[in-house]
Amino acid sequence: MSDFPRWKYALVLIVLLVGIVYALPNVFPPQPAVQISGNRGAAVDATLKSKVDTLLATAKVPASSIDVNEKDGRLLARFGNIDQQAKASDALRTGLGDDYTVALNLASTVPSWLRSLNANSMPLGLDLQGGVHFLMEVDQNAVIDTQETRYTDDIRALLHDKGVQYDAVSRNARGQGVNVVARTEADRQKAAALIGADYPDLVVNDGESSGNRFVLNAVVKPAKLRDLAQGTITQNVTTLRQRVNQLGVSEPLIQQQGANQIIVELAGVQDTAEAKKIIGATATLQYRAGLYTSQQAMDAARSGSVPPDAKLYFDQDHIPRLLSKKVIASGDELVTAVSGRDTQNGTPNVLVTLNSAGARKMQEFSSDNIGKPMAVLYITRTLESKVVDGKEIKTPKISEEVISYATIQGPLGKQFQTNGLRSDAEASELALLLRGGSLAAPVDIVGESVIGPSLGADNIDKGFKAVMLGLGLVLVAAAIYYKLFGIVADIALFLNLVLLVAVMSAIGVTLTMPGIAGIVLTLGMAIDANVLICERIREELRNGSSPLASIRTGYDKAWATILDANVTHLLAALGLMTMGSGPIKGFGVTLFIGILTSMFTSVTVTHAITALIHGGRKLKTLSV
Repeated sequence: MSDFPRWKYALVLIVLLVGIVYALPNVFPPQPAVQISGNRGAAVDATLKSKVDTLLATAKVPASSIDVNEKDGRLLARFGNIDQQAKASDALRTGLGDDYTVALNLASTVPSWLRSLNANSMPLGLDLQGGVHFLMEVDQNAVIDTQETRYTDDIRALLHDKGVQYDAVSRNARGQGVNVVARTEADRQKAAALIGADYPDLVVNDGESSGNRFVLNAVVKPAKLRDLAQGTITQNVTTLRQRVNQLGVSEPLIQQQGANQIIVELAGVQDTAEAKKIIGATATLQYRAGLYTSQQAMDAARSGSVPPDAKLYFDQDHIPRLLSKKVIASGDELVTAVSGRDTQNGTPNVLVTLNSAGARKMQEFSSDNIGKPMAVLYITRTLESKVVDGKEIKTPKISEEVISYATIQGPLGKQFQTNGLRSDAEASELALLLRGGSLAAPVDIVGESVIGPSLGADNIDKGFKAVMLGLGLVLVAAAIYYKLFGIVADIALFLNLVLLVAVMSAIGVTLTMPGIAGIVLTLGMAIDANVLICERIREELRNGSSPLASIRTGYDKAWATILDANVTHLLAALGLMTMGSGPIKGFGVTLFIGILTSMFTSVTVTHAITALIHGGRKLKTLSV
């Protein structure tokens, strides 16, 4: 009579069925595809689909299918192989121009009924499907410059508001703080008290004074600079992750490395130039006062003679504008940005919300300049490479464009509209880049590499062969040595592989070569539990117990040892997961999941199968 309860049979059956469903999507390989998205307002609609069809027909590259998602603003063209994908990408990039971003991607072929159950194939890592790897460096000098410049402006405004007499408030050399020149000793003492009270992160000391120059030095505390540096890295990692996620690149790896570097890996993307457009550009806004008349701006553009207090910019229609060199508020003071439409004239706009510091400066400026123009400057920064004397030199390229130039109608505060946008799509993209793209400091790409899809396919082939070889050797050894019980263990081992793949797919674990190594190791370790169970059953048989009693006692006595061994393995895997990064973490995650699934299959599943085989029979011996 079987001592295995019916509810456990039901549990095993349900778990295995669910596991098979969620492991099944991995049978369907992803398909090479080209993804097209619009830049700065370019529409993605049926007209674009027709144009893409024409371009592909001209290039003689047939697409398996072309899908347009107007809601997300993306078009996806699927192809039969990577050669067609590359040829189509070149043709589309040339034909569509700069209005669209054409990127290589891999499209899912999982049936819709599986996707409706949220069953998707495991995402593949950079080493398996190919992609681009960037090493980005945060400009920490810019962090110090920005902070000290902000302190300079804030101290100047503070002393002005409090009526403290001073001759100058200026920055010292980088990292040496702010220099205040007061007119009297009393003014210097009053300034020191005000700065110390309002800005506790500054160390205020008397400087060298002479005659009627009473100098005060305010230096940022080292602890504050360290916090700023770490905060900048953390914020930039978050910002880059938001930007890449929202722009549609799947399964990115974005993490800090060292004190001031960030690693970005985009699996499935092959074109570094297009990838740089996604992550390399730093998008932000600056609000500046408009100076001089339109005619004076046109004269300055023609002659090249720009007034000393202004700088020449151009708007979207290439109309020149003379703007103040002083920034009223900038993108790093932005809290959020939402696209919409102006309630008065129905034109596209972006609703901007500033933090308290930005709101205060904007309110002060707008209150004092009603009836005067203010411009919104859109700034992007990329890193360009050129070869000089055989060496690659990378220099930042700054692109600046006036997207709005309007008269201030009244005081502006924490929340206001940015108008002058040409379409809803442009407003949506600008809000997206501002919301996820206001970097705390500029980042430059200092290293890049590309792993081709052919190398990734070779890695997949070798990894698959390694798993099958390891699995096959274990299956054969178990079947020969333990006979029927070995075959039961083999079935459980195969089901363990299915469950492991299912769990990794369900929770979205990215499969890499170290992950495959973890799977192979798990398969080898999983059979250990069955060895313990079989040896316990053999021992009970030698002690004279009946076959059914030997099975029952063998499972009971082996469980404590199996649990102890697997808990120690789990602790080791947990350490790799929490303390490791990159490949080490991937190996640890796979090992952790594999240990959990092997405990279930090696004990519960094998016990269920054994009970089904032997439960209703009178046995004289066991095939073990």
